[in-house]
Amino acid sequence: MYPKIKFIILDGQPHDKDYTDFKINDNVYAIFYAEEQAGFLAGYAAVKDGYTKLGFMGGMAVPAVKRFGYGFVQGADYAAKELGISNIDLKYHYTGGFDATPEVKSMATSWYNEGTEVIFACGGAVGNSVMAAAQDTNAKVIGVDVDQSGESATVITSALKMLSISVYDGVKAYYDNAFPGGKIITLSANDDGVGLPMNTSKFNTFTKADYDSIYAELLSGNLSLVKDEDVDDETQIPVETVTVESIN
Repeated sequence: MYPKIKFIILDGQPHDKDYTDFKINDNVYAIFYAEEQAGFLAGYAAVKDGYTKLGFMGGMAVPAVKRFGYGFVQGADYAAKELGISNIDLKYHYTGGFDATPEVKSMATSWYNEGTEVIFACGGAVGNSVMAAAQDTNAKVIGVDVDQSGESATVITSALKMLSISVYDGVKAYYDNAFPGGKIITLSANDDGVGLPMNTSKFNTFTKADYDSIYAELLSGNLSLVKDEDVDDETQIPVETVTVESIN
């Protein structure tokens, strides 16, 4: 409708209402993120920091949420193998929505009471319910997308998409007369597209040196992570140390 206006779209690309016709014009720049890498970093850091009973509570089982979860499982496994830990317990669930609900809080509370130490809350306001449960049980939470440390003292870190960098670079390209219209890109560690907020994270033993080391592994290309389309469900992720309990 507005071909003279430039658009930067985060986590999406233009399509029709039936999601069958995907088309991008020269005035649109669509940005996706390697959520599996951000999730990997969060899972790796959690286990390296001493947590062995984990939870993943996603919202709807859409590709981005699944990638976060699959990466989380693989990161936990990678760290456990480094540390010689034989088993990590991980409860895994999709709530089916992105709202804060009493049901989500109740399930998170139940997990914490059963021994889960930290839950990766990956679903918008779902995180608010998980944080409330963590506050009631003196447990921990991993946030998502942005640095959520300011939302609750229970948040030990967040799996970030570097949204501000992405938008800044896109706007700068526009003013430099180099707007990347018509392109669909996925930003990864190689583009500073994902990460953990180490300045605000509340880790016990996981250090900046540890973070830099595992980030370098992502940059090297030696890590091949399973994504949302690679396996049928979370129980099929090829890991050696993580026992994934899928909860409906």
